[in-house]
Amino acid sequence: MRKIVIPCFALLCLLAGCSSGNKTNGGNESRPSAKPVAKQAEYETGRTAFQKLYVSARMWAADVKPFRLQSQFTADAPTNEGKSGLWRASFASPAKRMMKLFVWSGLVGPDAPQQGISFSAEDTWNPSNTSTEVFDPGFLKVDSASAYSAAQKHGGEKLTQKDPKQPVLFVLDWDASKSQLLWHVIYGSSQDEAKLRIAVDATSGEFVRVEK
Repeated sequence: MRKIVIPCFALLCLLAGCSSGNKTNGGNESRPSAKPVAKQAEYETGRTAFQKLYVSARMWAADVKPFRLQSQFTADAPTNEGKSGLWRASFASPAKRMMKLFVWSGLVGPDAPQQGISFSAEDTWNPSNTSTEVFDPGFLKVDSASAYSAAQKHGGEKLTQKDPKQPVLFVLDWDASKSQLLWHVIYGSSQDEAKLRIAVDATSGEFVRVEK
């Protein structure tokens, strides 16, 4: 009888283990899979986006200096807060005599750039070209939100009252003739189609001039 009982007992244990394992696996398979969380669009002011881009640019070249920062208008962006979902910053390396474009994107959608920071290939930079003259980031003390407020007081408010969805762009660059860093608040979907351009000192926040 012992020769019969022992194998049967072992067989029962084996079957019990398999049954338990099947229940466990079946339990895991019956759990609903977690749905991916949809990404939300993000918007930043120019100075905040610039700081992120500057950190990335310094990884490319330690002596890097900026010469332009520009926003891209999208319909949902809170431009009245000086914010955009996409900022492009151009940097140059005097040691390399090269320049590079860095882009911060907070946009979502099938045609939107991937969220985060991306960059272009290097290109030749000429230090004598006034359109790409670099500036010290220390001059950037006033954010795009303050520049927008100043521009509103000098003609912009008339346009936004007439059209609450008025497109607005922000461009930051160095005015070599005045040795001055300027925010250009551009009322239009592009620089070529601007209804009004207001220059604001990016260091003091003071109104400089109406450019158009």
